[in-house]
Amino acid sequence: MPAATTSRNGAHADLPGVKLWFVDSGGDSVPIVLLHPNTGTVEIWEPQIAGLARAGYRVIAFDRRGWGNSAPDPSSGPQPGSIAEDLHALVDHLKLDKFHLLGVAGGGFAALDYAAWHPERLRSLIVGGSTGAIADKVVADFIARIAIPEIRKQPAHYREIGPSYRGANPEGTRRWIEIDENSRQPGVPFQPPLRTPNTLAKIAAIATPTLIIAADADLLAPPALMRLWAAHLRHHEWAVIHDAGHAMAWEQPGAFNDKVLEFVRRY
Repeated sequence: MPAATTSRNGAHADLPGVKLWFVDSGGDSVPIVLLHPNTGTVEIWEPQIAGLARAGYRVIAFDRRGWGNSAPDPSSGPQPGSIAEDLHALVDHLKLDKFHLLGVAGGGFAALDYAAWHPERLRSLIVGGSTGAIADKVVADFIARIAIPEIRKQPAHYREIGPSYRGANPEGTRRWIEIDENSRQPGVPFQPPLRTPNTLAKIAAIATPTLIIAADADLLAPPALMRLWAAHLRHHEWAVIHDAGHAMAWEQPGAFNDKVLEFVRRY
């Protein structure tokens, strides 16, 4: 890979304004690019990287700048202002043609942002457990009605991991907390800016085939909220993972991967 410092588990790509850490399962099969949530890094995708690669796809994931091992590098160029811009620089760096794009939670915000900007690069779009960061009042009002008082002051795993998983899988919960607590570098805001605000009008212009995956125990992006904004997409399908919280891909990787694979195989 040009301009990349490789290691056993990943590489740093020297992109404009950033040393971007990414992992790549390799090969020349169809790529799936993964965008992690605000509470995570590429490590949160361990079950997806393994499962989707076994199914025959080239799986690529990266730490957004300021998360994990990705660090801004002003000496190498201007600072792109969004995850979508870093994503575009990475796919050009890797010389990817068309690829599937998958984002969950905060990664879903960026996936929608990119799909509206560069639809010609996408085979399909998958968004899981996400409010979409839709700026319209109708969505903001819905979020305000369901908000649990001071939930953001609680540790992230209480709001993001479903109670069934927390009760049944203490080791998996411990690992999720460990990833989250080491995800963001000091001074990095929890929510990076989008290239342009996500609005209902913006996503209505997305013609890319899209799969929306909701979780029925999600406190932050319940199915009814996701249906509200997803209805504005031109071409979308709907799936629900039962008895899972906001961290659906971590809690139920088998069910999540199966839904993703059933969808992407058609595109």
